[in-house]
Order: sequence, then C-alpha cells, then structure tokens
Amino acid sequence: MDHDEEVEEPRRRTLRGVLTPARVVVAVVAVAVIATALLVVDSRTVDSAPRGGDARCSEVVDRLPDEVGAQSRDWVIGDGVAAWGDRSLVLRCGVGEPEPTTSLCLTAEGVDWVLDERTLKAEGVSVLTTYGRSPAVEITYDGPREDVGGILVELEEAVARIPQGAKCIGAGDTL
Repeated sequence: MDHDEEVEEPRRRTLRGVLTPARVVVAVVAVAVIATALLVVDSRTVDSAPRGGDARCSEVVDRLPDEVGAQSRDWVIGDGVAAWGDRSLVLRCGVGEPEPTTSLCLTAEGVDWVLDERTLKAEGVSVLTTYGRSPAVEITYDGPREDVGGILVELEEAVARIPQGAKCIGAGDTL
C-alpha cells in the first residue's frame, strides 16, 4: 500500500444516533401492538381436529346457527370449529370416529351421538361425538346437562350434512 493512498475508515455509528427517543417510542408501540394482537388471536383459537380441514367439515361449519341454546356464536379461529357462549359450547368437526361402544348413545333428530361418560363424571363436562358419520363431529358443553338435548336438536341440520354410515343399536336391536 502506498503512503499516498488514504485508507478510508468505516463510519462509526453510535447507538445514540440510531436510537432516538422517537424511534424508541415507535418500536415499543409496535411491539405492544404485535403482542396484543397475538394474545387476541391465541385467545380465539380452538384446536382443530385432525380432519378439520375436510370439505364436509367446512360445509357443517357454514351451516351452523348463529345462536344455540340462547347463546350467541363466538368468533373463533380454527379449521372445522365453532363456539357459542364464550366457549361454553365448542364444536369440532373432523375428530376420530368412535368405535362400537357400550357408552350411552343418544339420537336427536336422526343424528346419533355417543356420550363420553368418563369426562362427564370426572369434570362435569358433556362431550358427545357423532356415531356413524365420517368425519365425526364432537361437541363439548360446559353447562347444565338438561340443555344438551336441545343443543343437539339445534345442531342437527348442519351435522346431518355428513352422511350416516352406521347407527347406534341398543340391547333390543340385537338378535
């Protein structure tokens, strides 16, 4: 290198020049807005079932009523999901189909539902899954048990869009 050539030193930037008070305020506000948005989205997310993206689930969710059991429908995020009454009632389409069982099976307006008796006894929450329909639909209801029958009737029109391939049978139905 010749002595005649000048070596150009890189410009040094100090944090003082980059972090002005206005930029700090903008950054803090941006972080707060993003964090709040993520919390709101997370609080509205309902876990989708494995087959929640199935076209039949989309059809069910599109046909669900705005009100069930005098409770308004909630805004929720997830494939094949819906909720009412601040999530006291949650519907998830695309859950696993129940195997033949001795658990209580209810028929409401032609749709068969199997009650998860263990969850009801342990937690006091009614969890019912359609029987004989693929994909299956599950509802979770954390409210008075006497409301369940009416809820199932109100959901029938949408859930019946999934064809029934098998029916619940009782002891009197066997040979």
